[in-house]
Amino acid sequence: MESVSAPPATVGVISIGDMGVGIARLLIANNYRVVTNASDRSQATQDRARCNGVELMSDDVELCNTADYILSIVPPRDAFVTAKRIVTAAESVRYQARANPLCYLDLNAISPHSSREIDELLKTSQSAVKFIDGGIIGGPPRQNDDGSWYRPSIPLSGPKNLASFSPSGSNLAAVLNTPDVSPEIGSATGLKMCFAALSKGFTALAIESLTTAHNLGCLPELKQHLENFSPGTAKAINGLTTMPPKAYRWEREMEEIAETFEADGGFAEDESMFRPIAKVYRLVAEGTELGSEKVGSRVRGKSVEDVALLMAEGTAKRKEKVE
Repeated sequence: MESVSAPPATVGVISIGDMGVGIARLLIANNYRVVTNASDRSQATQDRARCNGVELMSDDVELCNTADYILSIVPPRDAFVTAKRIVTAAESVRYQARANPLCYLDLNAISPHSSREIDELLKTSQSAVKFIDGGIIGGPPRQNDDGSWYRPSIPLSGPKNLASFSPSGSNLAAVLNTPDVSPEIGSATGLKMCFAALSKGFTALAIESLTTAHNLGCLPELKQHLENFSPGTAKAINGLTTMPPKAYRWEREMEEIAETFEADGGFAEDESMFRPIAKVYRLVAEGTELGSEKVGSRVRGKSVEDVALLMAEGTAKRKEKVE
């Protein structure tokens, strides 16, 4: 990527999971300093940060004093409390006055309503933190063999776009691949919700279909018929194998999608299918061995057949408990 002449900036990333690490590595490759506060996280998380060139801050106040931008990349259930943490730190007597306001980008899989709540939190606080609404569509950034980078899309929305911030706002927007959706808070998260409804909603349908086919003894035949008559679907069901480590996050994300469709789409609660879909991912996360899978250390569920098998075992165990 062609570099843009601009003063260097420091970017805080919360938290250093699979996506957070990918974004941190992309930023570091483009000469950004990346920091985080992982003082309340496990030793493994702190080691992951250090191994990837991310500097550890002692607490949220030091993070806010050091960073020019903070990217929130946490499970949906933690989005509001993470924003509250930053507000509290920015209101602390230890928070230092600065020439440029701290810019907070919420990139979490939350509904427009949830994003507007965070915007209101920052507006009514005593801090000068500025808010940008966003989402992430695609997998974590990764460097290709030829040195180029795969980057997800990170759509943003709000009355002030990232390129207008200092320092390095324009360069940061280019590095992160951040198309501007609209000046309205909630538009970017809404785009993320609508995209995830189609992609992760399909994965939930595939879970139920393939598990049932396994129980009926016709899973190989189902796969063959998909290949013959719906090759696009046959290819898409392979997404099941990347789902298990993320199911615990996707449960809340489906609830956020339901809220989006009800509040902004005009659908009644009993017309939305995504609250039941959230329960499918809860079953994966809490009722099967798939829920123990971790990114980077996969053991089970690496094939469509194994996902269907473990889901069938999970539903059978649940049935035994009920009976």
